Amino acid sequence: MKITIPVSALFLLLSTNLFSQTIADLKLKPKEIPKTYTLSDGNICITPQACSFYNDIETYSNIVGTIKSKAIQSFKSKTDRGSIMYFEFEHTFKGDRFLQGLLWGKNGQPTDEHPEEYLAKGKFLIIWSFRPESALKEKSESKIEALLE
Repeated sequence: MKITIPVSALFLLLSTNLFSQTIADLKLKPKEIPKTYTLSDGNICITPQACSFYNDIETYSNIVGTIKSKAIQSFKSKTDRGSIMYFEFEHTFKGDRFLQGLLWGKNGQPTDEHPEEYLAKGKFLIIWSFRPESALKEKSESKIEALLE
């Protein structure tokens, strides 16, 4: 008996796997967390603006888009602390200019006082609320950039 799979069905199956990342895929797994860090409950944002955006994302839905899901991971070490906020939107994230103003004010980029960084790629938005030299932030950024290429 010969089994045939239509080419269109095969393409659909393969492309679904390529674009089916979830927030769970983006989060750092225990084995990926540098040994000097521990997970912490709640949020540990460097500035209140980042946590306010996370807590009140629905308030901004007319500006940034409708949220599908969100999650947060917070970490501490002897020399570092902060949170990674993960957002998945129903459609492509559309709030770049708004988020830049909210996080950084008129500077339009991270500063010592407001060091948060973010990546918006398709339906995903990730905000790192850490100091620039954070080893954990670098680990997370590398993982997420590889997954969302």
